[in-house]
Amino acid sequence: MTEPWEADRNLAMLIDGDNAQHTLLAEMIDEVSRYGNVTVRRAYGDWTQQNLAYWRPEMLAHAIQPIQQWRYTTGKNATDSALIIDAMDILYSGTVHGFCIVSSDSDYTRLATRIRESGLFVMGIGRTQTPDAFIKSCHVFVRVENLIKIAELPLDDQVQVNSNSSDGNALFDLIHRAFEISAREDGWAELGALGNALHRLDPSFDHRTYGYKSLSHLVNSQPEQFTVKGTKKEGPSSIYVHLEDSSEN
Repeated sequence: MTEPWEADRNLAMLIDGDNAQHTLLAEMIDEVSRYGNVTVRRAYGDWTQQNLAYWRPEMLAHAIQPIQQWRYTTGKNATDSALIIDAMDILYSGTVHGFCIVSSDSDYTRLATRIRESGLFVMGIGRTQTPDAFIKSCHVFVRVENLIKIAELPLDDQVQVNSNSSDGNALFDLIHRAFEISAREDGWAELGALGNALHRLDPSFDHRTYGYKSLSHLVNSQPEQFTVKGTKKEGPSSIYVHLEDSSEN
């Protein structure tokens, strides 16, 4: 996984209330907390509108500050502007080391790239149909569909990726490219380094998209594609991956 949790990394989580799901707030906060301390939690919207009424108990439960933004005219989204202005104020305050923007709106693409240009971590959370421009502007992008709670399945019952399918071809092409970046001289890649490379190539990569609890479960499920050695212990990963069709050094 790219950009792992850091004890001293403070994050600002800014939520577009017009473009996010209140029922997944707990899961979203948990996900963001994997990368640092969520010190700023704000949600933007016109909270006088009936369609946003269900946000109130969820925001109270998770200590999220509601930022009221009136709808000055029909058909215009003032929420975007309010969130962007606040993000820039927070950026220049120097109190955080990264941002999470919760929205599926491509209008935040320039904001995300501006934050990256300042050397800060950028995370996005949105729906699968989020435009690629916004996804690629983030270091990490998480699809909300992967955060929806479903019954835990035993590994044998998880979705198996078919390397002959279009999805399978795209996935394994991505992993092969990531392996070329992360492989050592001996032809093996440490699992964490492979995960970092996957996210650099595709910020939206997520093993859960393919039905696996972890990247190690995914590669272990494909013995015809990968050889895996080592075990996961406390501290740094000791799992290494080798491509079956790569040459030995």
